[in-house]
Amino acid sequence: MDIFNAIIFGIIEGITEFLPVSSTGHLMLTARLLGFSQTEFMKTFEIAIQLGAILSVVVLYWRSLLVDFKVMQRLAVAFAPTAVLGIIFYKIIKTVLLDSQQIVLWSLFLGGIFLIIFELFHKEKEDAGAELANISFKKAFWIGVFQSVAMVPGVSRSAATIIGGLFLGLKRKTIVEFSFLLAVPTMLAATGLDLLKNAGAFSVHQFFFLAVGFLVSFAVAILSIKFFLYFIKSHNFIAFGVYRVLIALLFWSVV
Repeated sequence: MDIFNAIIFGIIEGITEFLPVSSTGHLMLTARLLGFSQTEFMKTFEIAIQLGAILSVVVLYWRSLLVDFKVMQRLAVAFAPTAVLGIIFYKIIKTVLLDSQQIVLWSLFLGGIFLIIFELFHKEKEDAGAELANISFKKAFWIGVFQSVAMVPGVSRSAATIIGGLFLGLKRKTIVEFSFLLAVPTMLAATGLDLLKNAGAFSVHQFFFLAVGFLVSFAVAILSIKFFLYFIKSHNFIAFGVYRVLIALLFWSVV
């Protein structure tokens, strides 16, 4: 790892964290292209670097996260399923799922096909929920259940929560913003748990590279969020589904 690689990872993370394409999957594939093996440092780096992107949500949506108690309640309910399942399956995720490029590629491929099919048949209802604070606790819980599927690398936390919210009858902009906000407690918990278990094994230089990736991903993620909100005003996610399929096919053919 050097500063150039840390910047590359930061850019990839910032672009992909909130798009329905799987940031973890892209970081794993980027590591493979750059010749990095999935060491304990790389696994933790790929998780912890996401905090930079998450900080961008705090900056842009601080009022919903820190002031709007109704939204905070719904985020807590949505976070619960992933929190419980993440603790239960932590060892399997870290030692099995994050070691498998094939799992990432199949998740990207099948998730892309599902995204295309879903968008072809999904029609947003006129009475779809439009307010974050009015999302029912039941729907918030089920969004959290959908999010937990993204513990499999390549699935995409953003795609899982957004598709779940659309399926449950929320407006596209509403579930996209809820997905942004839900990333904050989810990734804080995931990174905190991982650093608690592994931080002692890292050198000062490794923490420096992590800090560089963190800052780059923060700056890029702000632009990515603004782009995504503009994009969904007039587009669905079929293009992202096609992209996921093509990326998987490309890696299968050349790597």
